[in-house]
Amino acid sequence: MSTEVLQPLLPAFVWLPILAGGIALAVRRSVVAQRAVAFSAHTAMLVGAVVGLVAVSGGDLVVEQVSGWVPGVSIPFVLDTFAALMLTVAALMVLVCSVFAVLTHDDVDPFFHPLVLVLSAGVLGAFLTGDLFNLFVMIEVALIPSYVLLTRSGSAAAVAAGRIYFGVNLLVSGVLLSGIGLVYGAAGTVNLAELAGRASDSTAVALAAGVVLLALGAKAALVPVHSWLPRSYPFASVAVTALLSGLLTKIGVYGVFRVYGLLHDGRGLETVWLVVLLATMVVGVLGALGESTMRAVLSFHMTSQVGYIMVPLAFFGPLAMAAGIFYMVHHIIVKAALFLACGAVEHHARSGRLSHLGGYARREPWLGLVFIVSALSLVGIPPLSGFVAKALVIRESLSAGSYVAAAFAVVVSLLTLLSMLKIWNGVFWGPDPEFEREGPLDTAATAPDVTDPSSGRLRPEFVTARVQRPTRVPRRLILPAAFLAACTVTIGLGAEVLLELSMTAGEGLSDSTAYVEAVLTP
Repeated sequence: MSTEVLQPLLPAFVWLPILAGGIALAVRRSVVAQRAVAFSAHTAMLVGAVVGLVAVSGGDLVVEQVSGWVPGVSIPFVLDTFAALMLTVAALMVLVCSVFAVLTHDDVDPFFHPLVLVLSAGVLGAFLTGDLFNLFVMIEVALIPSYVLLTRSGSAAAVAAGRIYFGVNLLVSGVLLSGIGLVYGAAGTVNLAELAGRASDSTAVALAAGVVLLALGAKAALVPVHSWLPRSYPFASVAVTALLSGLLTKIGVYGVFRVYGLLHDGRGLETVWLVVLLATMVVGVLGALGESTMRAVLSFHMTSQVGYIMVPLAFFGPLAMAAGIFYMVHHIIVKAALFLACGAVEHHARSGRLSHLGGYARREPWLGLVFIVSALSLVGIPPLSGFVAKALVIRESLSAGSYVAAAFAVVVSLLTLLSMLKIWNGVFWGPDPEFEREGPLDTAATAPDVTDPSSGRLRPEFVTARVQRPTRVPRRLILPAAFLAACTVTIGLGAEVLLELSMTAGEGLSDSTAYVEAVLTP
């Protein structure tokens, strides 16, 4: 498809999901109708993103000045290779996570599909916009439904997590809006193309842009503003946690890449980035090692892996940014695969606590295989996509002479392996609990002789209520994670395709000339 045909279709990535969300809300009495509307929209977004990626894979740009206003006045939507890659992987995540929600009946809530559609509209719009204020608007469009999705179970834990999530993001959004206002006051515009290079020429613009970068870094869960993520994400449903992990924090990462590349020309903050991002890698992985539930471990790893994704900012250039973009695509896919694999276990066992689980590799070898493939990819074992991603980051660190960053990347990978083994040993390889304790215990259960000396577990006669688990995890629950695990294998074995796209995207980020000309040319 030619770029001229794509031009007027770019706003559809925002208005079509919102329109579909409204229709899904109108037919909320019928789950079947809601699913039909939602999956039609999700599929259309994925197809459109793939078509757009093919169209701009050679480095072309598609620019649509919304409503036909002249450049510099209108809100531009810009599709370059970087934006197209993010659109594609985001649309894929929405589709796969929605399928998992259907399989677990998480979508019987009549507001689930409308909320997910509005969230996807905000995310896709954030990847496309070429206007700093509109970036803020799209982030808020995505955040509003995420508040509801996080707390919709109504449990005390979910509501408490929602308060943390809402409070932190509300504060950070205020900082982001203030930073954008400062940028406008200093530069007289919020059009990203018009702002290109301005932070290098003006101290006032540089300081204002620094406030914007600070807010976007907080939304990406960088240290020291990271603790909100592991204190909120694990308390949503599995499908929502996987969806948020692949979309919302990546808006912050995408925004940092775009703003720093355009406004700062990738210069001036190298030392700051290195210190913050190496600290993020270490703090995240150490937090994961200290957790006792599957989703808490994986949530801390999100912070750690964001450090990996963004470390190339300290060595800004075409190859460095290609490494960061490749890593981001890999991470979105693998992290969702891990959440969904663990979610299948959690849905079956009704628990995500490591001490309550065990034996799933023997009972469900296919599920064990899906988890171990995804976990090894996260660690960076060949021939999986994680190996290519980490090799690129380490190579760029060594090329830039930052042996400290390369050493941190290797050490944190080893710690990542330990945390993945913690889940593997506790959930998949460990002993299978004989029963799952629920309900009140007999008062005699407090006596010292109620446990079996050989296992340390409560004897069955002292349990007044037992829950018999189904003998097998339904195979359908394994399919979404298996599909994503197959994606990481495919990317690893055929890395040239994604690497070439990442190189094109990295060149566009490191040299903004084509971006500026495409947006500002009438």
